[in-house]
Amino acid sequence: MNRFVKVILVAGLLLAVAAIAGVAQPRLGRSATPTTATTITVTGNGTVDATPDQASFNFGVMSRASTAAAALSRNAAEARAIVNALKKSGVDSSDIQTTQVSLWPQTSNDGTEITGYQASNSVQIAAPLGKSGELVDAAVGAGANNVDGPSLDTADKSSLYDHALKQAFGDARGKAQAIADGAGLTLGSVLRVREGGNAVPMPVYDTARAASSVPIEAGTQQIQASVTVTYAATG
Repeated sequence: MNRFVKVILVAGLLLAVAAIAGVAQPRLGRSATPTTATTITVTGNGTVDATPDQASFNFGVMSRASTAAAALSRNAAEARAIVNALKKSGVDSSDIQTTQVSLWPQTSNDGTEITGYQASNSVQIAAPLGKSGELVDAAVGAGANNVDGPSLDTADKSSLYDHALKQAFGDARGKAQAIADGAGLTLGSVLRVREGGNAVPMPVYDTARAASSVPIEAGTQQIQASVTVTYAATG
């Protein structure tokens, strides 16, 4: 048998062995088809109504004088009187914060000559809502000529937000179940949860008026929360 015939016989034998192996182990002869899991992703929302129980105000005073130093000195004395009046009305020092101190020149109509200086000082306070009217009266009585507020808030906002989150999760579950029922699927376990941002509370209240016993209406706030949840589903 010559060399060429031997090569042909060996090649044929190898091909036969490979064919037998492919029959004996069919999974090795073709690639597996990946399976895609079915999921349902929904966003749930929750809302809790709350009655504000805290208020914050900015009380300011402007002072004028012929020199910068005199304007600042006069303004400092007037601002100190406001702070003392607030403390006397029961506001703790930790709840009083200076938010602005400013000084600027006043000029003639044509802007060529400085005719004096104006200084201002503002303090922010936080207090129980029930004392708001009394504190406005105290600050204005002590010389405040600029009142900004109230900004209303709820002391227990953190726990209220947690309650809104639970509502949001229940809302998401209900939506996912409805989708699964409509699609003929069985809703499975939670795969992923993402918390959404909470909305800024929107208080409703009457505008404060500079009069004795200033009325401050609490109104209501809506604490909102949202979650996006992905569920497994089977058909």
